[in-house]
Amino acid sequence: MVIFVDMDEVIADTYGAHIEIYNKEFKENLPLDIFHGSEVWHKVPEDRQQSVRDHARTRGFFRNLKLLPNAQEVLQKLHEKHDVYIASAAMQFPNSLEEKSEWLDEHLPFIPWQNRILCGNKHILRGDVLIDDRSYNLKTFEGRPLLFTSPHNVNTSGFERVNNWLEIAEKLL
Repeated sequence: MVIFVDMDEVIADTYGAHIEIYNKEFKENLPLDIFHGSEVWHKVPEDRQQSVRDHARTRGFFRNLKLLPNAQEVLQKLHEKHDVYIASAAMQFPNSLEEKSEWLDEHLPFIPWQNRILCGNKHILRGDVLIDDRSYNLKTFEGRPLLFTSPHNVNTSGFERVNNWLEIAEKLL
């Protein structure tokens, strides 16, 4: 089985990073639950929205992301049983290509560079499963699309949903 796995909000916690940086920058303590159903920048004051949007343009943002719980262990097992590819949009932000590659070297060294697709658009992917947090990536996928739950997509429907990596293990291992 060929499995494509998105990085941001599926393996790496970009959403949490945005909130952490925002809270530090503006000396606030905004909890994650107020953001459910929207992007982080939609829930902050208008004069601070650009600051949040610029996080991904800041050197180190993608390099310093935290792993989501159980991602590393389940991906290791999936890799041993299936053909696993990391498929992540990496062309939109200048530093992301290099930083995502370094992040993968550190956190998922068992996924070889040949199985990393750092691209601009995922409509080209052809395989059995795509795990992604963005419905627009899943809409055109011809295999089995799995929507990985993230705060921004809690109200999205129409896809088979996985809430965490243990659920992925149950479905694919």
